[in-house]
Amino acid sequence: MEFKVSKEFIHQLEELINKKNDNELEVLLNDLHHADIAEILDELDFDEATYIFKVLDSDKTAEILLELEEDLRENILSRLSPKEIAEELDELETNDAADIIAELSQEIKAEVISEILDVEHAKDIVDLLRYDENTAGGLMGKELVKVNENWNVLTCVKEMRIQAENVSRVHSIYVVDDENRLKGRLSLKDLLTSSTKTQIGEVYIRKLNFVNVDTEDVEVARIMQKYDLEAIPVVDELGRLVGRITIDDIVDVIKEEADKDYQLAAGITQDVESNDSVYELTKARLPWLLIGMVIEIVASFVLKGNEATFQKYSTLIIFVPLLSATAGNIGVQASAIVVQGLANGTLKDFSRAYFTKEITVSMISGSIISLLLLGYHSIMYQQYLVGFAISISMIVVILFAATLGTLVPLFLNKNKIDPAIATGPFITTTNDVFGIMLYFGVANLILGF
Repeated sequence: MEFKVSKEFIHQLEELINKKNDNELEVLLNDLHHADIAEILDELDFDEATYIFKVLDSDKTAEILLELEEDLRENILSRLSPKEIAEELDELETNDAADIIAELSQEIKAEVISEILDVEHAKDIVDLLRYDENTAGGLMGKELVKVNENWNVLTCVKEMRIQAENVSRVHSIYVVDDENRLKGRLSLKDLLTSSTKTQIGEVYIRKLNFVNVDTEDVEVARIMQKYDLEAIPVVDELGRLVGRITIDDIVDVIKEEADKDYQLAAGITQDVESNDSVYELTKARLPWLLIGMVIEIVASFVLKGNEATFQKYSTLIIFVPLLSATAGNIGVQASAIVVQGLANGTLKDFSRAYFTKEITVSMISGSIISLLLLGYHSIMYQQYLVGFAISISMIVVILFAATLGTLVPLFLNKNKIDPAIATGPFITTTNDVFGIMLYFGVANLILGF
């Protein structure tokens, strides 16, 4: 059952902190999951959160560190000595430890690493720090189980028992050669059903998904999602096994990418959160607002250039907001589907079949909307030719919006620009200018103005 933080529970904790009743605090928090404790600490002030953090055992607080909001984690770490931080890192897997160390200053980093008791653990952490955080090397952990293709089953089992002591979860058994090059994976069933004298080289599975240390994190996520993998091995430039990435790390990548795309679609240019400063939030949101303002000013000039037309046919101007909203929605819908296809790999490049399908859908939608609009205009204003001009203009604008919404994300993706930017203000504001131009252009043509 999920734990819910209540005001009464927080008040009880604050009373125990004021009384410095460490035993009661431990009893109260000991059975809670580390994610729940992290949520509790986020509800307290920094001093109270730090006090509780120091009361709990390091095997629990190490996991709590990973779940804390970044500003609270930074504050707690600043109140711990290098030795205390090193004790926390001793309890974590190498990739999680490296993530925390990466947040420290250069001076503190060196001190913390020197305080880590397990020398091999420290070496592995230092090795991971040299990789970019947005690559497979930055995501991977060093903890894994590997066996040599030249071992027999009996030797393999003995070695696996030793290695498994340092691995919290054994997702796969990887097979390497004498040069540590990845050869394949070993099925637990094959291991259990083979003779103790059988060589691993005779029973391991050669077909195996893997990634390079330089593979981008989003590509790793796509591969693991496509093949439904719980873990994937990572190799260096020489094909040597250097680590593995587990599904819990990839879930974080998928969430971060989704958050970033959602913000881009909303016209937010930087990764921000609700608790960021007013300056950071303004800096992230203002650029697209300014761009939108400039584009809408251009749209106003287009309207001014057609002033004579809508002075003679006044109902033309009445439907401009409807035109902008409809074209914007059509464009965003089309671009959203393309961006989704690019993200999950179902659409990799321009496809004539898909483009034709999208235009057909838009043509059907546009025709229905235009017929309804023609009927409404005819009943309300009895200006049948003007109504016809507005309806035809609407179809043309909708087709343009669908074309723009389909092609722009593909163009951005081809030029290594995040296509998610095309699902928000970019499409809607661009459609406003060109949509109004097309609207009056077609209307003028039909009305002979």
